[in-house]
Amino acid sequence: MKDKVIIITGAGSGIGRATALLASAAGAKVVVSDVNQEGGKATVDEITQNGGTATFIHCNVADKQEVKDLFAQTLGLYERLDYLVNNAGIGGDFNPTHLYSDEVYEKVVAVNQDGVFYCMKEALRILSEQAQGGAIVNVSSVAGIGGAPKMSAYAASKHAVIGLTKTAAQEYGKYNIRVNAVCPTVIETPMTQGFMHGDPKMVEGTKYLIPMRRFGQPNEVANTIMWLCSDESSFINGQELRVDGGMKA
Repeated sequence: MKDKVIIITGAGSGIGRATALLASAAGAKVVVSDVNQEGGKATVDEITQNGGTATFIHCNVADKQEVKDLFAQTLGLYERLDYLVNNAGIGGDFNPTHLYSDEVYEKVVAVNQDGVFYCMKEALRILSEQAQGGAIVNVSSVAGIGGAPKMSAYAASKHAVIGLTKTAAQEYGKYNIRVNAVCPTVIETPMTQGFMHGDPKMVEGTKYLIPMRRFGQPNEVANTIMWLCSDESSFINGQELRVDGGMKA
């Protein structure tokens, strides 16, 4: 990935930060995007302290104009784009469907689904105009390939991510652009820690559903994302790769 340019949304913590650090270690120029300025800048600081190249660009992916600005600023800085990792996402409520808040539902879909769509549009436009092609990796979830009780908005949005992934893969493969998704189970990140509310019974009950009897680590997903970006997966396109310890086997 030496001197390649990668945009990673939601890179202020968790999977996004882990991916940013790995991309930098591989020689990429990293655009760290997040709504959390403090977290995003901390990721950039860690990269630059280790000798890498990174910049932070604030972006709420649910805002079309902010997304356009993110990609315009990236081109202004580096004059190219090679990879996009759509990682930004939120969990939403934990309620049965008939009690689920309309407002929260709309917010989850705006970030998790619309945000991926907006970012893909910009990236695909740029990548299709470049001779070298590129790769997009969308972060879906095991909730995107099955039901997720009390998480209707999250499940719906993550199913949509897979639909967007497969459609774009078929549309843009002729430009040497590969589009894939990763589907993690519960990963130890700030988002999932907040979702569990520190409830030991929920933690242990959820781990029991995973054959490996543990949650994943951000690096385990980040390594998969990096592989899907790399030439080592050059004929893999339109796939949803489960990173779930066997949960959906």
